[in-house]
Amino acid sequence: MSTALIAMGIVILVCALLRFSIVLMMFSSGIVYLWLKGQDIGLIVDQTLNSMFSMYVLLAVPMFIFAGNVMNASTVSERIWSAADVLVGRLRGGMGHITVLMNVVMSSMSGSAISDAAGPGMVSIRMMEKVGQYPRGLAVAIAAAASCLGPIIPPSIPMVIYALISTASLGALFLAGVVPGLLMAASLMLWIAMIARQRNLPFGQKISLSQLPWVLWRAALPLTLPVMLLGGIWSGVFSPTESAAMAGLWAIVIGAFIYRNLGLKTLIAIFAMSARQSAVVMMLIASSFIVNYAITSEQVAVQLAAYIASLNLSAIVFMLLVNVMFLILGTVLDGAVMLLVFVPVLLPTVNALGIDLVQFGVVVILNFMIAMITPPYGLILFVLGSLTGVPMKEINREIWQFCIPLSVVMFLMIFFPSITLWLPRQFGYLG
Repeated sequence: MSTALIAMGIVILVCALLRFSIVLMMFSSGIVYLWLKGQDIGLIVDQTLNSMFSMYVLLAVPMFIFAGNVMNASTVSERIWSAADVLVGRLRGGMGHITVLMNVVMSSMSGSAISDAAGPGMVSIRMMEKVGQYPRGLAVAIAAAASCLGPIIPPSIPMVIYALISTASLGALFLAGVVPGLLMAASLMLWIAMIARQRNLPFGQKISLSQLPWVLWRAALPLTLPVMLLGGIWSGVFSPTESAAMAGLWAIVIGAFIYRNLGLKTLIAIFAMSARQSAVVMMLIASSFIVNYAITSEQVAVQLAAYIASLNLSAIVFMLLVNVMFLILGTVLDGAVMLLVFVPVLLPTVNALGIDLVQFGVVVILNFMIAMITPPYGLILFVLGSLTGVPMKEINREIWQFCIPLSVVMFLMIFFPSITLWLPRQFGYLG
């Protein structure tokens, strides 16, 4: 291991401890490495950007971000909340169940945990606090845990990035996330039911049968988006990139022309916000390429693969060790860093052990979602804490317990790969 690589690692560690932005951390560490190696920084950056320009799958990222922002700005979240209220609102702790169901639906539109937390999550927190009289920390914790469904239930921005770095089929990844996502939702609802009994959380309101058709009809139109989006991909009508563009177009049609609650001024603001968010993601990917260049140049991945092969680990033992390591690192590192820095290092070993890339991808993305709600550095917790004004101490006291059901689902996926691979096989993506 060279001095330059050690210096890069030290810079990453220091920046993480100082809570620098991920982009600044990645760029700083990469440039330090190139400088110490005496390489032409401009040439490396130029090659990195040229590589990104040829990766058309990246076009899906801004489109999914835009579609999610349009849906959040319209009345879609409120309509989905009302429909979920019809189904589970009358149960004890019903508002917690509604939050999970609403995120199941919204996850099939946005693909981002942060978008789901800041959009539907805020609607849920407001209802749980004001109507259900939930403790503030518990309301935020439920919304944060439910937002983890976003990148697992397709479409998924992290899956787009993983497909980019692993060459796994994006269509197969989208299919592979469906069953785990539903299992996550079921596990969270079971956990909420247990908490509701322990804390005597209130029952939801009963909606009369005469109101039922109207409430469900109001939510019917937004539900056409995931059907069109995912059906287009899996039927072969759209590529994932084309389907993302269609999602953005259909979101505009629903919000601006059907519901008519998105004026030109609001739409321009959404375009601007989506452009800023997309720029952050693209800068993150570009900066990770520089770090990955350093790792590749030092042959870290090859050496790690050879070392693990010498240990004669089975595929399951390897998966267990990797995910336990990621769960620990998730308490101090952001999930995006682990996805963009650590996963490329592990991919040669994954291939050598015969682990399916789709299976590995869905499992580690779920792991990174757990990292995003794990104190003290869970990104979703910081986002919701800043938006709601709820002290982090109250949120941290409640959020730990929701990591348990999600972790159980993750380990079930490790021991039973068919949970993730069954659906892609049915559609012919995998042999």
